[in-house]
Amino acid sequence: MLNNQIFFELYNFSHQSIFFDRIIIFIADIFPYIVVISAILFLFLHKDNINSNFPFKEFKRRIGEIVLVFFSSALAWFLAFILKLIIQSPRPTMVFQNVSALLTKTDFAFPSGHATFFMALGVSLFFCHKKIGDWFIFFALLIGIARIIAGVHFPIDILGGFILGILVACTIKYFQKKEYK
Repeated sequence: MLNNQIFFELYNFSHQSIFFDRIIIFIADIFPYIVVISAILFLFLHKDNINSNFPFKEFKRRIGEIVLVFFSSALAWFLAFILKLIIQSPRPTMVFQNVSALLTKTDFAFPSGHATFFMALGVSLFFCHKKIGDWFIFFALLIGIARIIAGVHFPIDILGGFILGILVACTIKYFQKKEYK
């Protein structure tokens, strides 16, 4: 099966060196917090807000993009959580006895909540600020791949999360009335 084949191609990078394993753990487990803090700081301290003669007025004007980004991300994560409970897909450590994950996860795997949340975050930011959005989409991809290498997700879990995150961000953007540059 292609899903398992891709999983083992990526997972086999783990447990080769302590240094690389620590990098993967950082990207898969700690870096997501840095990404969220960076998104918050960017949205609240964006140069248009800071350089404005009326920063509170500019912030009020930008509230729509803040709502788009964080509502999309939160809704995407919530939907992933619900889908995990419905689908009840096992993690690689539950399927293969020879898989020793770098992170301990005991809940269900599909879709990946991390992949869903961070792709929704990246796509939403892309709608508002294309260059920054590109970076956050890249961060989502990096986190997703690291979670496969760490042995906590199959590629299909990550792909499903990416698709769900994109769909949620696009749907929220579609229903949001205000257009952004």
